[in-house]
Amino acid sequence: MKQRHLGSTGPVVSAIGLGCMGMSDFYGPADRGESLATLAMAVERGITLIDTGDFYGMGHNEMLIGEALKRLERDRLTLSVKFGALRDPDMGWFGYDGRPKAVKNFAAYSLKRLGTDVIDIYRPSRLDPEVPIEDTVGAVAELIQAGHVRHIGLSEVSAETIRRAHAVHPISDLQIEYSLISRGIETEILPTCWELGIGITGYGVLSRGLISGHWSKDRAGQDFRAMSPRFQGGNLDHNLALVEALRRVAEEKGVSVAQIAIAWVLSRSGCIVPLVGARRRERLDEALGALEVRLTEEDLAAIETAVPKGAAAGERYPAAQLAHMDSER
Repeated sequence: MKQRHLGSTGPVVSAIGLGCMGMSDFYGPADRGESLATLAMAVERGITLIDTGDFYGMGHNEMLIGEALKRLERDRLTLSVKFGALRDPDMGWFGYDGRPKAVKNFAAYSLKRLGTDVIDIYRPSRLDPEVPIEDTVGAVAELIQAGHVRHIGLSEVSAETIRRAHAVHPISDLQIEYSLISRGIETEILPTCWELGIGITGYGVLSRGLISGHWSKDRAGQDFRAMSPRFQGGNLDHNLALVEALRRVAEEKGVSVAQIAIAWVLSRSGCIVPLVGARRRERLDEALGALEVRLTEEDLAAIETAVPKGAAAGERYPAAQLAHMDSER
């Protein structure tokens, strides 16, 4: 497995990480046995970065990973955990909590559910508008001093917030959506991260399956993607046409659509680690094949022609969610 360094102060991790959200939430029912088998296969194939959130399935995802860790070599792995999102008993959402005392409370529960003594990368899932980022990061820094956390990450925040956070404590990486059809970070956020020596863990590299090559129009409406503007009506037709253009490039290269889309993200910088949200071993196997794809200048030009920057129809989140995302300001 190839490796990459998460920024100048972060850990060395596998060139592709495993995002575990779908094993517990958002994409419909998951198979516990298959989820555990996929986690085991990921580690066997050399993946060392495992990403979760304490709110994925109301702690279910952390407990699932904790169960897997009983049979895996913990010291080989880098556990990345998001915190702060607030949910109710009906699985609804009602904001974020970045208060220092809440941060430490969240960490205590995550450590228990994961069955580990330390979280490798701990990050607020979103910016709490009521709490200065300096206070939230300062609380995680105290957890580092106490030996409960190793590195501080961020998620979906603006360049200004990144600078403010980094002034309090070195930030290892920013977790943010990045794909062929989600390239907004290239204008200001990426340059800021490179300037400060901060890595990127890119989620949504297949845009929640939209550009995987496996999505079809008759699947729409079965899970939370039904609320995504890019999966609705004429937007979906337009975006699937982009996928077909990308498929022609992939076929010419002799790879799958998913593999060329992941390889494109890998090609953008050696400081970017794509997170693949595979829930099944077959999808993980396909994703790992992207590591063997070598994109030439001609390939990159063909990809750009098939899916130009800004070509996607619809925003990446519903307007109500975008309004609360610091990275979109």
